[in-house]
Amino acid sequence: MADRLPLNSEHWKLVLVLVVAVAVDVMKPATLGFVMPGMTEEYEISSQAAGTLALVALTGTTVGSILWGMLADILGRRAAILLSALMFIGTAICGAMPSFNWNLIMCFLMGLSAGGLLPITFTLMAESIPSAHRGWLLVALGGIGTSAGYLLAAGSAAVLEPLFSWRILWMLGLPTGLLVIFLNRYIPESPRYLASKGLMREARQVLLRFGGGAGDQETAVVAEEAPAVEGGFRDLFRAPYVGITIGLVIAGVAWGLVNFGFLLWLPTNLRALNLAGQADTLLAQSAFFAIPGVALVIWLYHRWSSIKTLVLFTAFTAASLCLFVVLDLLDIRSLPAFAAAIALLLVSASGIIAMLIPYAAEIFPVHLRGTGAGLVAASSKLGGILGALVGIVGLFNDLMISALVICIPLVISAVLLLRSGIDTRGLRLEDIHSAMQERSLGR
Repeated sequence: MADRLPLNSEHWKLVLVLVVAVAVDVMKPATLGFVMPGMTEEYEISSQAAGTLALVALTGTTVGSILWGMLADILGRRAAILLSALMFIGTAICGAMPSFNWNLIMCFLMGLSAGGLLPITFTLMAESIPSAHRGWLLVALGGIGTSAGYLLAAGSAAVLEPLFSWRILWMLGLPTGLLVIFLNRYIPESPRYLASKGLMREARQVLLRFGGGAGDQETAVVAEEAPAVEGGFRDLFRAPYVGITIGLVIAGVAWGLVNFGFLLWLPTNLRALNLAGQADTLLAQSAFFAIPGVALVIWLYHRWSSIKTLVLFTAFTAASLCLFVVLDLLDIRSLPAFAAAIALLLVSASGIIAMLIPYAAEIFPVHLRGTGAGLVAASSKLGGILGALVGIVGLFNDLMISALVICIPLVISAVLLLRSGIDTRGLRLEDIHSAMQERSLGR
């Protein structure tokens, strides 16, 4: 599968196109926070009622991640991206909805379409990039694409919303969806997916494209293996993948609880600790540490160990939450102490989400890769839904209890990942599959 090739212009072209796809995927849900104030005022509803919009959107992305991941394994990676973009365009009609209830329906559909792009792009990149560069580029794709998506959402809100109201942010689904469809011409189908379906001639053509010309015979070689067996959702929970699947899903749920629960309520809890004046500044300053944190994740994932880096940052997240417990037990109200705890939490949690889907895209075999990556992507959204529901009953009002509760799944996931995962650095995807099979047989 041309895993020994150096990166060339075709690889970089694919990377840039997929970065745009991830940014578009992240941008749409990120606009939720910017449309809610204007929507609340226009529809004359309470902020609590408007908050259901985020809950509905997260539910849509959860379902969408699983649905589109499964479609990617059935129809192909390229086709799934195209179908997701087409549905994405349709959700631009959100900007013309006359009532809040109609917005809820369309917001669910928006989440359903947006939730699919993320796992598919990681799956396609994992199957197309040479093994020596696959890991760090996958993590970089997540970090850069996510940051670009949030910046696009914030920039669009700052420039366009004062001129055209909050509705224009929903209507951006039309041009951004058309952009993804246009760029689809530069996205080849995964050669590994084609080979798994027995389409060897088509797979060779894609490999020749990445090899830079028909004269390069090495790139034209496709492993003459039997097409992959048809798999399904249940196969993720059978040997040899059950342990790693559960570990990744629990880590995703825990990250969702941290990001959409603990951190969401943290400003309120800091104000309750008489840190009201410094709360926003403290969070903003601490957030800057997440940027070099992603660079550290990329380096460790590529140079040290993929699975150990994921386990390390999962443990760091649990440790940072325990630091909040210690500060609360000792009744410490020191600004530097809370700044350190927040910075550690932001860096470690950012590291988890940067690695979670990339590792899933590497560890599962070709016939389960889209489904597995979709399930793991959905788990982080599910954690957000649980965070919103748990927040309603008041769990996050208590800093110490909420930190302890989230620590439990983090520790469980770290143990499962360490026991069931393998280091994927530099290995061909087929070799990773073989290693997992041998490990399940106790060899």
